[in-house]
Amino acid sequence: MTTHSIPGIEPIADDQAPPRRKRGVNWRHVGLAALLVLPNMALLLVFTYRPLLDNIRISFYHWNISSPRMRFVGLDNYVRYFSDPESWQIMLQTFLFTGATVVGSMVAGLGLALVLDRNLRGRNFVRAVVFAPYVIAGAAIGVAFQFVFDPNFGLVQQLLAWISVESPNFYQHRWWALFMVTFTYFWKNLGYTFVIYLAALQGRRADLDEAAEIDRTPPWRRFWRITLPQLRGTTVFLSITVLLNSLQVFDIIQVMTKGGPFETATTTMVYQVYQETFVNSQAGYGAAVATVMFMFVLIITVIQARLQKES
Repeated sequence: MTTHSIPGIEPIADDQAPPRRKRGVNWRHVGLAALLVLPNMALLLVFTYRPLLDNIRISFYHWNISSPRMRFVGLDNYVRYFSDPESWQIMLQTFLFTGATVVGSMVAGLGLALVLDRNLRGRNFVRAVVFAPYVIAGAAIGVAFQFVFDPNFGLVQQLLAWISVESPNFYQHRWWALFMVTFTYFWKNLGYTFVIYLAALQGRRADLDEAAEIDRTPPWRRFWRITLPQLRGTTVFLSITVLLNSLQVFDIIQVMTKGGPFETATTTMVYQVYQETFVNSQAGYGAAVATVMFMFVLIITVIQARLQKES
């Protein structure tokens, strides 16, 4: 038996020291966590994961959505999808639409944020004007831009007439129609990327900017070496959220072109799911298209999440 002595205090033997109390589970905290988490988990299971699994199951069947019977066809829906040249055309249009809206809105949003982050007169009004389209319903924006791109009386036609250029017929040309719906969604989504970048710029380190000013660093070098690295996490976050939102655009396409012209000129994968399921009544094939789209989104999201983790 060993003892520990302190001057002026009677030594206490090790075997007489009070035992340490083991910390038990705080069931009150566990119950509170369960009360907060379980309802959300239940909603996810019922309204997200169960429909997802049910969609994958339906993709292996031939099913007219108005019929109570389904016929098992195995992988036939997937074979039909990947062997149809129209599917590859729609996939290309989806990637072009998504890539243009993601890159375009992020670059323009960052540019506007850099300009309006300065102490300019009337900047709060301009910020509100830029952000306003994001909170407007997509269907309303689609109706408004139908008149903007009207080849006979639209705003684009009038602007081109001032410089003696004939307006293209956006509703009768495949690629002009795709440009039209892409630009419309870009204009609507610009306010979102602008606000997120503006918040990130206002939270960056001021001491680095002050040091760059003292060293008389050129503006372009200050942007590439100081500002942009601090926005890396924000950029990865926006790339994920904007991409997911772009892949799910339906209302603008439905209102402006209904997937046309030439039947599928502005059809994206999510609009193809709607067409096959509810217009052509081929729910099994529509579920196969939705599953393919889900796999693409899952792969891209995992890659972007890993990039965000490394940033």
